Amino acid sequence: MHCFKIYEMKPVTILIIGAGGVFGSRLSELCAREPAVRLILAGRREDALKALAASIDPDAIIRPLDRDALTASDLTGADLVVDAAGPFQSSHDKVIRAAIEAGVPYIDLADGRAFVASIGQYAADAHTAAVPILTGASSVPALSHAVIDALVDGWSRIDDLRVGIFPGNRAPRGLSVVQAILSYVGKPVRVWREGRWQGVPGWGMTHRWSLPDGSRRWASVCDTPDQDLLVARYHPTRSAEFFAGLELPLLHLGLALLAWPVRLGLLHSLRPFARPLLWAAQRFLPWGSDVGYMEIHARGLDAKGSTVSARWTLRATGNRGPYVPILAAMALIRRFRDGNAPQPGARPCAGELTLAEFAGDFEALGITTHIARNNPSGVQQEIAMDEVVAA
Repeated sequence: MHCFKIYEMKPVTILIIGAGGVFGSRLSELCAREPAVRLILAGRREDALKALAASIDPDAIIRPLDRDALTASDLTGADLVVDAAGPFQSSHDKVIRAAIEAGVPYIDLADGRAFVASIGQYAADAHTAAVPILTGASSVPALSHAVIDALVDGWSRIDDLRVGIFPGNRAPRGLSVVQAILSYVGKPVRVWREGRWQGVPGWGMTHRWSLPDGSRRWASVCDTPDQDLLVARYHPTRSAEFFAGLELPLLHLGLALLAWPVRLGLLHSLRPFARPLLWAAQRFLPWGSDVGYMEIHARGLDAKGSTVSARWTLRATGNRGPYVPILAAMALIRRFRDGNAPQPGARPCAGELTLAEFAGDFEALGITTHIARNNPSGVQQEIAMDEVVAA
């Protein structure tokens, strides 16, 4: 559905940093299928990049580089740079600075709360260079805000927002993802609850999350950019909370147990243990499922002041869940290619995309989504995705 008027498309060259990783490889794969998109695959391991190019696009350019020592010259030939490496919880701004200096638009998949919150410091330089610098082009905040925009359209007030992400146990997991999670486990996380900011332990508030198909997953609080952005953009009166869960209870509750030395001040962080913990988690790959979920709940008042709630559910089978975090970047790449690039400036990718812009990729990947609304009379209404797109 993205292939109409191919003859009018101007080719765009995308440089993907971290192209060999869990998310970067999937973004590269989708880009290789996209009309008028050329690839520069970048990363530290040349062998991995060559293997990726051989499998998805033999014409892709291979560019070995060290993200930690990157300069503007490393972006030569690119119309857009996408940073799909991580973890962003301890990341630097070398790629952003290089992009601004080179005059190349920048997108990242950042999920680091402080990293995303700091993006505004580059706004003046980005405007001067006339380039957009967008952070968080991923499941959060790009997709989560696109969903919430659709859920609360026409509401007069938002009271509660809850976001949950629950990957299947058999989904591939990279070191950077594990490092990102461990960076906040056991540490104080600032969340909006009961109408005020409160501090709770990272990977705390552990509870069972019920899904529409009758299954249940363990959930614990995460330190993500949405903890701030949901409050800043939607002004919920009571709560804005973000949770994630590991499918196997042993792994989820085991991590909650490992958080205690950090909570008690005996350890500064679990992040130094990322490699052995990833190795241990890999031993459990044969168990669990390849089914991942993402859910967003909203509650508030409709235009007439009556209580209303809505729930959006995404279900990804066949280990397609790891594609979800890269679909916002894919949607933005199409915008650049089609001559509809975002405005210059530096900002989080919250409100930049609509839910309709994800629909084609959801369908192509076999990822199902649906919306359920409870109207003022308490009757639940199921909303098909095509109705949302049409709206």
